[in-house]
Amino acid sequence: MNTAPKDELEGTEQPFVSHLVELRDRLVKALIAIGVCFGVLMFFPGPGALYDVLAAPLVAHLPKGATLIATNVISPILVPLKITLMAALLVALPVVLYQVWAFVAPGLYSHEKRMVLPLVISSTILFLIGVGFCYFIVLPGMSAFIQSFAPSSITAAPDIEQYFGFVLTLFLVFGIAFEVPIAVIVLVRIGVVTIDQLKKVRGYFIVGAFIVSAIVTPPDVISQLALAVPMCLLYELGIWSARLFVRHTQAPVEPDEKQA
Repeated sequence: MNTAPKDELEGTEQPFVSHLVELRDRLVKALIAIGVCFGVLMFFPGPGALYDVLAAPLVAHLPKGATLIATNVISPILVPLKITLMAALLVALPVVLYQVWAFVAPGLYSHEKRMVLPLVISSTILFLIGVGFCYFIVLPGMSAFIQSFAPSSITAAPDIEQYFGFVLTLFLVFGIAFEVPIAVIVLVRIGVVTIDQLKKVRGYFIVGAFIVSAIVTPPDVISQLALAVPMCLLYELGIWSARLFVRHTQAPVEPDEKQA
């Protein structure tokens, strides 16, 4: 008598074309969500207001009467639209990630679902925290630091397109840097490294964090420390979280393995 355990995914296979159709439908739904958010943000608060919010950390530290300038003819229209699209992506991110989850979930075992869903939610939250940390802490501190070193004979008037590219780069850098705990958990979960190995290379990671922050951030102490210090703290959080996460996402032990 065959006593082999039944595969959870048995009978759930679909033709390749069906997967493509489902992928198309999921992409369409995600794009619709982004489009709806973009349309709403176009009317309220509007592209101009969104750019004012993005520029506020810099404008607050410019000399009295100084403003941002546009050196490109279409920049006053194009840049606010880009910012509105970026904001729409952030607002629609939960819907986009749900579509990704709904597409891959049928092909996962129950213990894998317990692993993937928390990672998706946690990575999204950490990315948004990184962006918020950059906006509320790093940009004001960096702007004040830079302006304090500017000679009195220079009137700062940054270009709006260059500022947008600069801020977007910082948002991505800090958003990705705040994913350190997720990277640590995944590496431990798939068996690339162990928790003991991560503890042993802690010193190397700290040195690497400061080197990376010196390369990817502007040449000011504020932004470099603001990136390196959280990365070190998040590394410790990742080690602590990995121990708990791996314990609760192990595959169930099969009956024959128990007898062995």
